[in-house]
Amino acid sequence: MRHLTTTTALAGCMAVLAGGALAQTELTMWYHGAGNEVESRIINQIVDDFNASQDDWSVSIESFPQESYNDSVVASALAGNLPCILDVDGPVMPNWAWSGYMQPLDIDESRIADFLPGTKGIWDGQLYSIGLWDAAVAMTTRRSTLDDNGIRIPTIEQPWTADEFMAALDTLKATGEFEYPLDVGMAWTGEWYPYAFSPFLQSFGGDLVDRSTYASAEGVLNGDAALAFGEWWQTLFVEGYAPGTSQSPADRDNGFADGKYAITYNGNWAALNALDQFDDTIFLPNVDFGNGPVIGAASWQFGVSATCATPEGANAFIAFALQDDYMAAFSNGIGLIPPTPASAAMTENYAEGGAMAAFYELSESQALVRPVTPGYVVAAKVFEKALADIANGADVADTLDAAVDEIDADITRNQGYGH
Repeated sequence: MRHLTTTTALAGCMAVLAGGALAQTELTMWYHGAGNEVESRIINQIVDDFNASQDDWSVSIESFPQESYNDSVVASALAGNLPCILDVDGPVMPNWAWSGYMQPLDIDESRIADFLPGTKGIWDGQLYSIGLWDAAVAMTTRRSTLDDNGIRIPTIEQPWTADEFMAALDTLKATGEFEYPLDVGMAWTGEWYPYAFSPFLQSFGGDLVDRSTYASAEGVLNGDAALAFGEWWQTLFVEGYAPGTSQSPADRDNGFADGKYAITYNGNWAALNALDQFDDTIFLPNVDFGNGPVIGAASWQFGVSATCATPEGANAFIAFALQDDYMAAFSNGIGLIPPTPASAAMTENYAEGGAMAAFYELSESQALVRPVTPGYVVAAKVFEKALADIANGADVADTLDAAVDEIDADITRNQGYGH
């Protein structure tokens, strides 16, 4: 009888041990990349590798279309039904952290010491999210287009001045070879507007909100610098330098390749296609409108929800994903900027001398994160509407004053968003 009991107990222990290897604690993860085959393949490979690398945790991923992702997270947060691991757009993260949707990461920060600044999601002095890539924009054109028209090719050290830029557009417009000398992507809406166009405002000396206090947009979105920006912005469309809000999505995607636009203002995610179209494609730094050239920073990042019951597992997955070969894979697959020098060196286009190395240099030297405040999500939409209205001929001063009033009213309603 004793022998039977011992044997039974031993068998039970073996079953527990065997079962332990299989019964990993499940961690749910939401991702914004549904429909992007290459991106989905890479993120799913990371999940599979992590699950196979240890016996404690098993990540299961659910992907959403990017257009509906943020709304899905907000709705689920209000219903108390968030996953453990969240994908979050960098400028949106402070709002989610302030709203109680996310908790700070518990990752050794020495792991991310050499990451590009735009990949680090910091709110209220704490790291809430980290990205496996960054994104940057550049003026994209052909070397022959500039050389044939006697236009200087700008460098990071010597970007175009505002006068030089407008003179270049005048020269290109006068050739009659293009429908427009410049394309800034007005067919795109949403986050593209603050991401791509607020750097112009910031180079003029303005901003979406006063970053010294985050208490108001007064003076920075409607001051002298902002008014100068607004007048210049309207000139682009009124005087035929660039297509306006009626631009078709097809022209935005293919206009440069089709020869409709001499210069297109676009992101590194579109750079591979531009390189495929022309063997003399070049990527130029942004224009210096008086306060230095500026481009946007911060793309999609990973974080842990506030309601995650097993944050140690979620942090373990995110730490696992911070491997140079994964970051290089995203870059090689869809043109994103690898966040570390080591991962950049592993890529075809971002290694030293690579065709897209300029984007890494731009991210290092010109990138500015969008205002780090929970109020950004409202300010971004207000800014988008204001710029579309100005492009369509609205009075610049009145439009910017109205935008300031709307942003300030939101800040007041939310008791300053904790600043």
